[in-house]
Amino acid sequence: MPKVTEEYIINKKKRITDAAYELCLQKTVSTVTMQDIIDKTRFSQGGIYRFYKDIDEIFSDMIRQMRKQVSIKEKIDEILALKDVLPPREITDRLFRMLADFMERELMGIEKIDFELSVLAMNMPQRIEKILGGLPEVGNMEYLTMRTMEYFKEQTALGRIHPSVSAEELLAFISSAYGGIQMTCIVNNCYQHERNPLAALYQPRGLLQTLAQTVNHLIGVDGNDREEDKKEGHL
Repeated sequence: MPKVTEEYIINKKKRITDAAYELCLQKTVSTVTMQDIIDKTRFSQGGIYRFYKDIDEIFSDMIRQMRKQVSIKEKIDEILALKDVLPPREITDRLFRMLADFMERELMGIEKIDFELSVLAMNMPQRIEKILGGLPEVGNMEYLTMRTMEYFKEQTALGRIHPSVSAEELLAFISSAYGGIQMTCIVNNCYQHERNPLAALYQPRGLLQTLAQTVNHLIGVDGNDREEDKKEGHL
């Protein structure tokens, strides 16, 4: 009997998780089944269960690979590394432009899957715990939350921003607003309602630009810091 190599196992598992990803784009995450995976890969039932006990184990491995392949963590770090060079308003604007680029590019890909996982979390929290609980690293949005939490607290202590709410409340608001924009854009992309006068405005870039302006207002730098910027040589 030929020896099964590590490369063989990796390739087989990747074919399975790639199939799961494609199916999640075609269907809602909650409706993808092991039989769908079997049909898509054309593996035998035993060939699938040899590597994964159930669909949630496949999803967990799929998300692990997604996080490695499509990460914005380095871009977040690059922008926040400029916090002593650029005014806070510009840092906010750059972060949200980066998020707009990401959402536009991945709206019907990773963003769709992420949104549907959040819906699954509301209906079947035990499944989400199984899917996400064993992942070794945080996702893009969790990383953004941690880094910006540090940033807001540091800039507040230095007197460069003057938030009207706590850093925790601000991040909760941003997270909720981002999730709402994500949902609205995905639904609008799938089911465009021509009679809705706002349908054309349900696009990531414009909505995230408005959110950036709102955040700058909440941290007290919505244009009122321009004179200070001039003094510091930022403008």
